[in-house]
Amino acid sequence: MLIYLDNAATTQVDPRVVSVMEKYFLHSFANPSAIHIAGEQIDKELSLAREKTAKILGATNKQLIFTGSASEANNFIIKGVMRANKEKGNHLIVSQIEHPCVLAPAKELTQEGFEISYVPVSKSGLINISELEKMIRPETVLVSIMTANNELGTISDIKKIAKITKKHGVYFHTDAVQAVPYIDIDMEANNIDFLTLSAHKFHGPKGVGLAVISPEIKIKSLISGGEQNNNLRAGTIDTAGIMGFAKALEIAYRDKEKIKEKVINLRNYFLNKVSTEIENVKLNGSLKNRLPSNLNLRFHGVEGEAVLMDLSHAGICVSTGSACSAKNLKSSYVLQALNINPDYLNSNIRFSFSKYNTKKELDIVIQVLKASVARLRAFSPIK
Repeated sequence: MLIYLDNAATTQVDPRVVSVMEKYFLHSFANPSAIHIAGEQIDKELSLAREKTAKILGATNKQLIFTGSASEANNFIIKGVMRANKEKGNHLIVSQIEHPCVLAPAKELTQEGFEISYVPVSKSGLINISELEKMIRPETVLVSIMTANNELGTISDIKKIAKITKKHGVYFHTDAVQAVPYIDIDMEANNIDFLTLSAHKFHGPKGVGLAVISPEIKIKSLISGGEQNNNLRAGTIDTAGIMGFAKALEIAYRDKEKIKEKVINLRNYFLNKVSTEIENVKLNGSLKNRLPSNLNLRFHGVEGEAVLMDLSHAGICVSTGSACSAKNLKSSYVLQALNINPDYLNSNIRFSFSKYNTKKELDIVIQVLKASVARLRAFSPIK
């Protein structure tokens, strides 16, 4: 029996999404850019799906640029906005705990003469908004702060941050990959200029990301060679992927309250059981300002990787942090930003839940987890 509690890394595709996509693999497979009848019909269907997606996000069809991943979307926005607006300035602000696909392109831009400032976070993993505002200067072009952190699940006050950037005439981007469906996203109402999403985080297909961009702000393309996506992202349109993305997003927000209630109950049930049945367990990050689906726990006196392997051998899938760096045994830079005691930086496990999990599964996980922690603590040098 496989028990999957690594939903912050990726999720099971909803069968209803697979059903929608199947049509575009087997029957409606023409290139939507073609001017023949088959292509034109698919183009119409794509337009309807894009309109529905845009409406959910408080955006317009023209703002949607579908990509091959959230990493591509973040690279496109960070590099594209900074390079296209050099006359405005050369300064970029990001937080210390952004995903690597924001931090890496930001660092690359320093080789082109751009400057970066990193916003610190509290011990609870929350963005220091007052420090962020102090960092804004006349040459600041863009602020990029994620809606919810992928490791901790902590939620940023995006509306407040956007209000500050607006006041100072600075553009604002948020990586909202972890937010769906738990946080409502409204580009227009919240003054968000740029947004990133990824279908596989909310029970859609892998390989489909989304960059939502402001049509009023200059941005340079990342991939050239075709006129697709208003000349901003060349390449044959992934019809099946986009239709799957749209369906997954529709289901996520249509069923939002039901999903949220179930996942919160699962998370709280699990946290209560762990806290009651295992000693010396601490929560990393704020509990109040946290996604319903995420628990990042610190087990005193054990290595997180060792616990992970014990669970894995029992058919239980969890993570020690970001899936993008799961094979890198260095301490998490996200946890380092919280100023956690160095002895405990590698004692962490991220449990992330979805609508498909059950309390019966969690009861099994608790028993295996108790045995693993007890075994590892028996010969741990940290007491």
